[in-house]
Amino acid sequence: MKNKKLVYGVIIFTSIIAITSCMPGGGVNNMNDPAGFFMGIWHGWIAPISLIMGLFNPEIRIYEIHNTGWWYDFGFYMAIISGFGGLSFFRKNKDD
Repeated sequence: MKNKKLVYGVIIFTSIIAITSCMPGGGVNNMNDPAGFFMGIWHGWIAPISLIMGLFNPEIRIYEIHNTGWWYDFGFYMAIISGFGGLSFFRKNKDD
C-alpha cells in the first residue's frame, strides 16, 4: 500500500514538472527560436494550467508571444478545440 502511494506521488510530481517546464512565456522560446506548430498544440493543451500558473508567476502566459505565426496559431486553436470537447460535435450518438 505504501509503495503504491509512493509510485503515485512520484508520477504526479514528474507530471507536474513535465507540464510546467514548457509553459508559454517561461523563457524557452525567443526571437531566434520561436514556438512552432507542435508547441502551439502543447500550449493549447496546457492552457488551463497556464492560466492558473499565470496568477502566481506574471511571466507565464497562455499564449507564447515568440511564435512562428499562423502555424503556431493553428496548432494552438486545434488543441483548444479538441481538448475541450469540440470534436464531440462531429460524433454520432450510438442510439441513432
